[in-house]
Amino acid sequence: MARKKKTDVKTETVEAEIKDQLIVDTLESNYMPYAMSVILSRAIPEIDGFKPAHRKLLYTMYKMGLLEGARTKSANVCGETMKLNPHGDASIYETMVRLTRANEALLHPFVDSKGTFGKQYSRDLAPAASRYTECKLSPICREVLSGINKNAVDMVDNYDGSMKEPVLMPTAFPNILVSANTGIAVGMATNICSFNLGEICDGTIELIKNPKTSPDRLLDIIKGPDFPLGAQIMFDRDKMRAIYETGSGSFVMRSKYVYDKDNNCIDVLEIPYSTSIEKIIEEVTKGVSEGKIKELSDIRDEIGYEGFRLTLDLKRGTDPEKLMAKLFKLTSLQDSFACNFNVIIDKRPVVLGVNDILLEWIKFRMSCVRRELEFELNTKRDKLHLLLGLGKILLDIDKAIAIVRGTEKEADVVPNLQKAFDLTEVQAEYVAEIKLRYLNREYILNRVKEISSLQEEIKDLEDTIKSEKRIKDVIVKQLTEIKKKYGIERKTEIIYDSADLPEYKPEEDVENFNVCAVFTKQGFFKKIPLTSLRSGENHLFKDGDYILCRENSENIKSVIFLSDKGQMYRARLSDFKSYKASDLGDYIPAKLGFEEGERAVYMKALDGYEDKHNMIYIFENGKGVKVPMSAYETKGNRRKLTGAYSTKSPLVAAFYEEEPFSLALVSDAKRAILFSSKLIPVKPTRTAGGVTLFSLKKGQKIAAAFREDDSPYDSISKYRKIKLPATGSVLEEFDINAQQVKMDI
Repeated sequence: MARKKKTDVKTETVEAEIKDQLIVDTLESNYMPYAMSVILSRAIPEIDGFKPAHRKLLYTMYKMGLLEGARTKSANVCGETMKLNPHGDASIYETMVRLTRANEALLHPFVDSKGTFGKQYSRDLAPAASRYTECKLSPICREVLSGINKNAVDMVDNYDGSMKEPVLMPTAFPNILVSANTGIAVGMATNICSFNLGEICDGTIELIKNPKTSPDRLLDIIKGPDFPLGAQIMFDRDKMRAIYETGSGSFVMRSKYVYDKDNNCIDVLEIPYSTSIEKIIEEVTKGVSEGKIKELSDIRDEIGYEGFRLTLDLKRGTDPEKLMAKLFKLTSLQDSFACNFNVIIDKRPVVLGVNDILLEWIKFRMSCVRRELEFELNTKRDKLHLLLGLGKILLDIDKAIAIVRGTEKEADVVPNLQKAFDLTEVQAEYVAEIKLRYLNREYILNRVKEISSLQEEIKDLEDTIKSEKRIKDVIVKQLTEIKKKYGIERKTEIIYDSADLPEYKPEEDVENFNVCAVFTKQGFFKKIPLTSLRSGENHLFKDGDYILCRENSENIKSVIFLSDKGQMYRARLSDFKSYKASDLGDYIPAKLGFEEGERAVYMKALDGYEDKHNMIYIFENGKGVKVPMSAYETKGNRRKLTGAYSTKSPLVAAFYEEEPFSLALVSDAKRAILFSSKLIPVKPTRTAGGVTLFSLKKGQKIAAAFREDDSPYDSISKYRKIKLPATGSVLEEFDINAQQVKMDI
């Protein structure tokens, strides 16, 4: 009994600890801190252009003295960085790899490397282990770390409080736009392209002089992104201006290549920054296996000491320009770079355009320069204070020596000097620490002479710190020197006029032949080459199925299918396999990805979207509408078009009108009308409900609609109407009186 009682008490205690909590409260208390940590402390760069992992690595290398001297093993750097970065050495080494010269991920690498560090353009080329490679800081890191020992930025404790690390790097140039950066946080991401250092320095100077510089003007100075892999940018000024204004948008890049006539091959020398050589080879190989690329005999990765090279061996008679136009269309030899300039500003992620990022950097850099100047000012003031004290000693050196010699206790030397010469404790300490060899008039006179120059320097520094213009002048001077020292020519070529470039047209590669397109009531479709269509050959159908539409066309033409859900699906006849009449064919809802329960109800082979041609829709409620084919033309090659026609009333039939024709409507009451399609008004809106054509009684509906030539009734021509709407007459085949008259005759 006692044991049972103890168990009951324990159960009650556990139950008492469990509390109901709203899911939103759980997310706020547990998930949100994690999300903010990832955003602010891991994935998104700050205004200095670095993520925390980059900053910790570079600062560690700086403290190791790797800005000067020889390289050291990368493993040493990874081990030291773990004092600031609590992650494993593997992730630290991955961070270093991307910053190295050998990896070619940055226009201006921060790590001077020796050994194999992989390549940015290769997914599979892995870096060697950290114990084999060596590294040191690149010379440009002087500009990144300049002023870090002069209180230019805040320093905070590392994760265990054993040392200090910088909150930001006092970069002397806008590294945020010079170094490409990408990162995925929680609920947001960043993707910043790199720009040419010289152009960025010029653009920043322009903004310093005129903060209201427009994106258009800045676009003339900073001509566009620049990548370490080179390649080409297909320039669209409107899209690029939008990126400069908003920080969002995309631009198209394409590879650079040369044609080797002697070996009949194409050498691709530069590829877009956003792809890899392995991905391109996979895409080309897939295109060859699917029969889309027939002009190649081989593709080889020829990366070597000379750099990147991808070789494409051509078959005899292949036009290299047309082939490359096709490959640009089918593979990532031409690719888009999606910009998302998400940056941490004042501990808050914001998406900024190029103008705004540079203005934020100018504010940040002005703060750094002001703090450096204040540090120098305080240093010079301290030095001046010591020299003024030394000047007082100059009046009677012998007295100072006598005081030192006559003082019995060491602790009384400084107080005695203070009292005798009216010195502060700091000044007296400085005098007491002077070596015996320097206690001569010449040394002291030379030091005192610095007082006047120090006072002038202090005055100049005070004036500079108070003047925003003079601080900006300092920044402009630094940017000018950095451009002169580290600026390089653009690597990425800008193509301003792409109209003359060859364009790939898919239909050029499609074998053309005459076909018969057959579509059945149950949604099956067959493309039958006319050469294989035998006369008298029977078609294979499922039970109860029959041909709904049949047309002769060409393999290069397009075909459209309408569904009962008011949607249009478009394809090319070349997309379908050729069948025999004795085959069942393709089931269109499955082939074109119809929605669940959606049926195909109409088919038409097209050559284009002629404005004079129309689609005619007949609905069960007796209404009809005519929509011009131009309403279905789209800029992109969209396979699915929603809202192709009105769905307010079920569709009875659809017709393609090239020229006016006679159209018959039959109601479920066996009444019919026949009229010219010219009487149906054109509506420019695809989903228009139309006008009444057949005046129906309550409860009646249209049961069938067909062209006069396709009428199953011999008497249909008797029901012609010249005005709409019209009331139908009973079909002669179903009119008892009419049948009786025939029998009497």
